Amino acid sequence: MGIGSYFASLNPFNLLTSLPAGIAQGLIWGIMAIGVYITFRILDIADLSVDGTFTTGAATTVMLIIAGCPAWLAVIVAFAAGMIAGTVTGLLHTMLGIPAILAGILTQFAMYSINLAIMGMKANQAISVDKYHLLISSRNIGMALLVVGILTIVIIFLLYRFFGTELGCAFRATGANNAMAKAQGINIKMMKIIGLALSNAIVAFSGGLMAQYQGYSDINMGRGAIVIGLAAVIIGEVLGEAIFKKHLSFWLKLAFVVIGGILYYIFIIIVLWLKLDSNFLKLLQAAVVAVFLAVPYIRSVQKSSFKKAGKNAMKGGGR
Repeated sequence: MGIGSYFASLNPFNLLTSLPAGIAQGLIWGIMAIGVYITFRILDIADLSVDGTFTTGAATTVMLIIAGCPAWLAVIVAFAAGMIAGTVTGLLHTMLGIPAILAGILTQFAMYSINLAIMGMKANQAISVDKYHLLISSRNIGMALLVVGILTIVIIFLLYRFFGTELGCAFRATGANNAMAKAQGINIKMMKIIGLALSNAIVAFSGGLMAQYQGYSDINMGRGAIVIGLAAVIIGEVLGEAIFKKHLSFWLKLAFVVIGGILYYIFIIIVLWLKLDSNFLKLLQAAVVAVFLAVPYIRSVQKSSFKKAGKNAMKGGGR
């Protein structure tokens, strides 16, 4: 296929029509990214268990719905299941002294078998919107956008209120400076357990939403979730700091994490629309994350270079 015919085959209308679905999935991934943000930015812990707990939320939700449980109750139970998994990671880290990143890997590894058991030892389970009453479905994008949008606002509001409480401030202090928080009488081990539990609960909740949206749960659907979460966090931070600079409040940070998830998934939609080889999709995803991870460092280097140049100019002028 020639270049001319290739571009002629790219129909902008197809891209526009696929954007709403991409935004809906981006919102769901944005909720997941909020969970990643809690550990990665606030608690300063790299938690890799989210790849497993995302699937846990999906598997729990699907199996409960199949068993006759209301969809809204199923995602609440998924939230609780993710909280239990996150607590296990926290206990491995704080009580057994296992480094946080290894504790997350152990939990993720164990969750593979647990998730299989939840799904009746099957790699995937399907739920049809024609047979079950689901909260959201890819068959009704408008309703999905409305429901997930409302849930996102509620989650941001509740987290904003929580982190404004005494417990929330203690939690943030633990992530900012462990030694100082401990000196102030804060139980940093308990704060880490709470943070990991809350983070994975939100991740599992988003997994439950994703399972309903796409109509099935799969044992591998959480693979790479941490990369998507980190991408959303970094994209949201870079964009938020570029717009609001020092006026970026906590609730705006959470909002921009969700926006980062939406932008990330729109990027995926564009890549698929360009008909690039999907086998290289993971490579492109990693490249996007690497670029945005490097932006804060590059900006800090530029600022320090400008300051150094300014000082040298002043010294030169003084002579």
